[in-house]
Formats: sequence, C-alpha cells, structure tokens
Amino acid sequence: MNQFFNLVIATETLENDAQQLDVTVEELQRICVKVNAKIVRQPVLQLQLTYQITLPSQMLANQLAWPTWQQTRVGFVDYLWEETCLECFFSGDTLSDEDITEIQDAEPYIEINANPDGRYALYKFKSYRQPATLPPTPLYEADGHTRASIEWTDNINAQDIIQNSLFDKSSVVHSLYYYERGFNVPLVELPNQKYAIVNTIIEQIHPCVILQLGKTTLYFASNHASPPDFHNRNYWPKFVL
Repeated sequence: MNQFFNLVIATETLENDAQQLDVTVEELQRICVKVNAKIVRQPVLQLQLTYQITLPSQMLANQLAWPTWQQTRVGFVDYLWEETCLECFFSGDTLSDEDITEIQDAEPYIEINANPDGRYALYKFKSYRQPATLPPTPLYEADGHTRASIEWTDNINAQDIIQNSLFDKSSVVHSLYYYERGFNVPLVELPNQKYAIVNTIIEQIHPCVILQLGKTTLYFASNHASPPDFHNRNYWPKFVL
C-alpha cells in the first residue's frame, strides 16, 4: 500500500523567482515534485519515502543544486534546510508524555531533513517550533543517547528511474531533467494498525521539498500556509498507511 503526494510550488514570490531564474512563471509551475510513502517490512519494519523531481527545461536543470550522493557524506548534519533539502514532518501523540507535561495542548512532531548527497538530520519538537533553539533538538532513539537516523535506499540513475519508477512513467519518460532519492525511517508497530517513529505515533505526514536554484529558493508541499511554513500542522495530510 502506498500513499502518494503531489507537491506544488509556493506562489508568494513566484514572479520574482521566475525573473531571477530567467524563466517564465509557467515553467516554475510545471516543476513536478512527487513523493511516495510505503511501509516496508523486510529486513526490518520501516517507512520508505521516495522523492522524485522533474524539471521542464535545461535552463532550470543548469541552475539546480542537486549534489551527487556520496557514501562518505552520510551522517547527521544541521542546517540542511539552507540547501536543496528533502523533508518530511510527522505528528501525533507521544507514547510517553514525560517531556511535554509542562506544555498545555502540546502537539509534538518530528522533522526529517535529507540532502541528496547523503547528509541528514532528525529533530523533535514539543509543539509549534518549540523549543525555538537553532539548530533544533535532535531526535534520539528510545535509549535517549543515540541520535535517530535514516537509511538511504539507493542512488538511482536516470535509466533506472524510467524502468522502475513508482510513479506514472509518462511524467518522466519524456524529460531528461529528473532526480530521485529515497530513504527509510525505522518504525515501531503498535496495536490498532498504528505506527510510531521512536515515541511519536504517526497521525499526520507532511513531505515537502526545498530546491535551491542559484540564489533562488523554491518551496514545495502538498498544501501551503501563507507565507510558506512547513511547520504549520493545519496543512499536513493525514497518515493513511
């Protein structure tokens, strides 16, 4: 079972962005960003997230900062949202409320950042952008000492995407300017067909993408606050897997 997300570009600065990139607004709106989420049970229980970006022109492809995946770069790094970044937010009740008892109406959530070159970060928030420290508080495993991590699934090349794409092949087969990365997030299986990441039960999921093209930053999500704010839970889809 898969949960698909079609991400759209934030429009507040679209005309200015197009001017900076020397393309039309219509070209920016034709950037296709899709995310697929599915539960994988082997070799261990994980949530697999696959991100696919298709650009409509060489002009945009020439400006996109999409670094080559490198095994030597895999590891926890802060401030990845300042570059091209694959992100996902998860929210829901916690299995233990010891760390949120002082916050009334707390809405804990997790943020994952992943750079296409292999760097990643996982953060834990007790409520909207809280704690407000930068960099944010890392997410730790249940032992309280080990930083949570992701597992990259592959470094797919263009031909593999055409042959094995999880998405509609017609959306990518006619373009040379597409990019794909995927990673797994370890899960805990709970009763009543629910899942958790460490101690956070997944009730909402919000995949989103930041694309850095030259000095211009583009934001993609299935739905946007105004101005764009990935942390605003009012715009997050329900998790249905």
